[in-house]
Order: sequence, then structure tokens, then C-alpha cells
Amino acid sequence: MLRLPKQAQKLISIAKESEKFMGLIENLEVIVSKVLSVLMVVVIFVTVCDIAIFLFRQIFLDPLRFYQTTLFEVFGLFLNVLIALEILENITAYLRKHVVQAELVIITSLIAVARKIIIIDLEKKSASDLIGLGVAVFTLSISYLIIRSTNKK
Repeated sequence: MLRLPKQAQKLISIAKESEKFMGLIENLEVIVSKVLSVLMVVVIFVTVCDIAIFLFRQIFLDPLRFYQTTLFEVFGLFLNVLIALEILENITAYLRKHVVQAELVIITSLIAVARKIIIIDLEKKSASDLIGLGVAVFTLSISYLIIRSTNKK
């Protein structure tokens, strides 16, 4: 039987311990991702219920005000749900492939910035705020195009 030198045995022992540790970390990541996905489903469900209650109240209790000021609030609430769905998609994609998909993250960011643009009150924002949002949209769009073209290859 072949005997390895003590240094080699020690290195193998450390490697086995490292593999066990990495396995533990991977299991922990999976558990945390599953908990996050369940919590995100709860958030989405509660948000959809909140939108339904909000719409019911606004349409039936104060219909004139609904069309004047509330419409942009409703758009913002709907986009919040879309952002939450995209975050849930990011989590489930991670659970499936154990990789954070940059394309999904960028799409989620674009939706979040679009939400901000849709609900923005132009009277309360400065020109630098608008320029910042424009730069964010531009850089996220360029990033999306780069990642998209890289994924096609």
C-alpha cells in the first residue's frame, strides 16, 4: 500500500475539510434562497391585495380624484409588483442554476428606474435628478445590450 508523505496527507485533510465547509455554505445558500423566495411570494400576495383594496376604495369612494391624481400611484403600485416578480425570478433562477443572472438583474433595475420615471413629480425634482435618471437608463440599457449580445454568442 502506497503511503503519502505527512505533508500530502495534511493537504488532503485540509482539502476534505474545505469541501465539507463549501458544501455547508452551498446548503446554507439554498436554504436562504428558499426562505427569500417564500417571503417574496408573501410580499407579492400582500401587495396585490393592497392594490385591490386601494383600487376599490379609490374607484368607488372618490371616483373624481382617482382620475386626477391616483392614476400614477396605481401605475407605481403595479410596477412595484412587477419588480417583486422580477426579484422572485432572480431568486428562483439562482436556485435552479446557482448563478446570479446579470441579465435579470439589469432588467429588474430598468423596471425600477422606469417606475421612478413614471411616478416622478417634476415640480419637486431638480434638473440634476432627471439627468441622473437619464444616465441610469442609458447605462442600464447599454449594459443590457452588451449582456444580451454576449449571451447570443
